[in-house]
Parts: sequence; C-alpha cells; structure tokens
Amino acid sequence: MLAKIVIVVFLLTILYTLGSSFYFMVKDKGEGDRTLKRLMWRIGLSLFLLALLYAMFLMGWIEGSGGPVNLKGAT
Repeated sequence: MLAKIVIVVFLLTILYTLGSSFYFMVKDKGEGDRTLKRLMWRIGLSLFLLALLYAMFLMGWIEGSGGPVNLKGAT
C-alpha cells in the first residue's frame, strides 16, 4: 500500500510541474527560464520514478501483471 501511495504522490507532483510550466510559459511569453526549470524538474522526477519502480520491482514490493497476454500457461 505504501508503494502505491508513493507512486501516486510522484505522479501528482509530475502533473503539477507540467501544469506550472505551462502556466509560466503563457505568463512569461517566452521571457525568462522558469518554464525550462519546471520542465527539467519534470524530466528528473519522471526518471527518478522509473528507477524507483524498477527498484521496487526488484525488491518484490510491487509485482508485474503479466502484460496484456498471459504467457504463463502457454506451451
């Protein structure tokens, strides 16, 4: 349950940085670097979340679903 909460918090933070970068892009009209900084934060958070998901999977905290095709029973 804790892993799901961490994932949701990261996704909400990523969405917040995406929305705030759009706001600064419209408000600053191409002037300044606030949009670039927010987008760099979004990319960094996304990469960290990807690494965190991989680490959680390796530690067994989260499990894969098997994908869209269940290959466990295939011969």
